[in-house]
Amino acid sequence: MRHFLSNGEELIIRPARLKDAAGLLANYQRMTAETDFLLFNHNEALELDVEGEEAFIKSHIDKPRQLLLVAEVKGQIIGAINVDNTGHDKRTHIGEMGIGVAKAYQNMGIGRRLMTAMLRWVEEHDDLWLITLQVASANEKAIQLYRNFGFVEAGRIPDAIEITPGVFSDIVMMYKKV
Repeated sequence: MRHFLSNGEELIIRPARLKDAAGLLANYQRMTAETDFLLFNHNEALELDVEGEEAFIKSHIDKPRQLLLVAEVKGQIIGAINVDNTGHDKRTHIGEMGIGVAKAYQNMGIGRRLMTAMLRWVEEHDDLWLITLQVASANEKAIQLYRNFGFVEAGRIPDAIEITPGVFSDIVMMYKKV
């Protein structure tokens, strides 16, 4: 899918390919330096390697209930969204979603476009109808984005993530039935 951003740049949202591993990894490592809301801290992200990222991409390509889309501007990956399914028979209807957009490209509608593309994909999979996510309660912008797409809060785990040393945030669990 091709879109144009408010700054005139072209945004492409497409399925990830194995050759995206280095770019996807570089974007994730960059984002961990820009925000404290991701699961890995920056030092942990720097320990990840291209081979591991290739395995991550392959796990999404090879499974019909898994999705990995990238957002690309000027040939550079600047964001991604994924849906993971455990594959267990009793949970085939559930996908857990994750999303991230590089700081320089936030507030340009990219997260909204990634969410829209993900939900369209989910709608094409009749057996996948419950999408869940976890988000730090301090990440108010992300929570508002999810609410705008109809996600509702299911509960909280107090102090479940250490945002910065000694500063904790609840994890908000959200879901949407599609």
